[in-house]
Amino acid sequence: MSEARKMNADRFGVPAESMIFARNVRKTFGALEVLKGVDLDVPKGSVACIIGPSGSGKSTFLRCMNHLEKLTGGIILVDGDFVGYDLVGDKLYELRENQLCRRRAEIGMLFQSFNLFSHMTVMENLIQAPVQVRGTHVEQAKEEAAALLARVGLSDKEAAYPRQLSGGQQQRVAIARALAMKPKVLLFDEPTSALDPELVGEVLGAMRDLAESGMTMVVVTHEIAFAREIGDQLVFMDQGQIVERGNPREMINDPQSPRTREFLSRVL
Repeated sequence: MSEARKMNADRFGVPAESMIFARNVRKTFGALEVLKGVDLDVPKGSVACIIGPSGSGKSTFLRCMNHLEKLTGGIILVDGDFVGYDLVGDKLYELRENQLCRRRAEIGMLFQSFNLFSHMTVMENLIQAPVQVRGTHVEQAKEEAAALLARVGLSDKEAAYPRQLSGGQQQRVAIARALAMKPKVLLFDEPTSALDPELVGEVLGAMRDLAESGMTMVVVTHEIAFAREIGDQLVFMDQGQIVERGNPREMINDPQSPRTREFLSRVL
């Protein structure tokens, strides 16, 4: 652990096994308070699933984790380090863009839309960031990309363009592209919500394999069965706050909060 990360861990009381450590996270857009003091701990190698109604702040919280949204208050540490800031004394200073890109490279993010470059082949999509951001040699990047495509079951699609793929295939390519940067954590923002129902299973299968391999994951999802099977913790958010958290199987079978019970009764 670097000296800065050790100092952060000691200062804020971050557990040794923590990958994501969030305390009193607040986010406002004008007069609208979207996050109202959210705390979360995600240990290394674990899967946290976040559920809740639309507008509850789930996606905003996820975007704060890699500084796509700037915090209004509170802190988020990923592997003991700030993502968009450096702490100097008692003040946080926002990083310059090149520094931010290096920190953000350690946090992969998958969205509802696949965000693949339509003018590039699958292989070109996968190697661009490792070559441009990490300075990986092109041939090495291609070799690693081929292995990742095999991992998500798409070895035969290296030369295909995104428009030639199904939605499920595009999302699996997006997963492989995120993995190409060798991230410490993967964030998923409802990765199956834009897919036809028959394609959901192939994406969840790829995510299941990642979880079993020990990848740290935070998944905003409506797939309650997936959360029950794969999640190590389940978090229910409503109106910008965490209402309940716990073991997914226990929480789904016997929610303690009336609001959680009401939500689950509508989606199960």
